[in-house]
Amino acid sequence: MTLPADLQAVPLEKAYRLINHGPTVLVSAQDQQETDVMAAAWACALEFNPAKVTVVLDKSTKTRAIIEQSGYFALQVPTLKQLRMVHQLGSISLFQEPNKLDRCGVELFQFEHSPVPTVAGCAAWLICELIPEPHNQQTHDLFIGKVITAYADQRVFRDGHWYYHEVADEWKSIHHIAGGHFYSIGQPVSVE
Repeated sequence: MTLPADLQAVPLEKAYRLINHGPTVLVSAQDQQETDVMAAAWACALEFNPAKVTVVLDKSTKTRAIIEQSGYFALQVPTLKQLRMVHQLGSISLFQEPNKLDRCGVELFQFEHSPVPTVAGCAAWLICELIPEPHNQQTHDLFIGKVITAYADQRVFRDGHWYYHEVADEWKSIHHIAGGHFYSIGQPVSVE
């Protein structure tokens, strides 16, 4: 797949802003045998420099096993137009459904020099190298990643800021609440 012209690299010191608004994310990973993508609601920025993120990955997920094997993962910020796919990716396990990605309609692509495939159509992507923390991973299901590269669709994120107020609703991030219920990001407000 040819990369869309609207993609741009994001400076790593601004990468935390890609997930700072608390969206549901997609986590993708690949090892020598398998590729998987799952939805996760618990992801956040951890540190500015070097840029680091955290994500909670349950022991029952295949994506977690792939990350532990490969040492790399990607966090993606999906959009409202991808809601059905995101819900399916969070509900279907690769352990039970070997054709999960096809069944969910996932289109993957790979950024140049990236060790992991990513999901097309998202608003932002953070490619991460796992920082192994066995105690946190086993006890809390908490994974830490060093962001090695980040990208965003400049129609929605540019100059270090989100511009959701300038795009159609289909481009807005989604936020999982519980039981298949989501919200999309609302209108901007300011204290100024």
